[in-house]
Amino acid sequence: MPDNPDLQARFNRCKFRAWHRGTREADYMIGGYFDRYHAGWNEDALLWFEALLEEDDVDVMAWALGTRDVPVRFAGEQMDLMKQLDYVDIPG
Repeated sequence: MPDNPDLQARFNRCKFRAWHRGTREADYMIGGYFDRYHAGWNEDALLWFEALLEEDDVDVMAWALGTRDVPVRFAGEQMDLMKQLDYVDIPG
């Protein structure tokens, strides 16, 4: 995690928002993605995720599941990782 308190606060906000989407499905998908990948993020990756958090869950989930085309602004390596869905861990 970053040493910069402002950056740390942004990561903390993202984690909260990623895990409090409103549905369990979105929590597991978006929160699980955050948990798996955030440690390696730079500023650009964090900005991408912050923008993603502003989108509707149904859209984000559809992009990750491949049922809707990913908008250009979200296409790329991070969305490719999200589409793998190997980070979703649903407790039994």
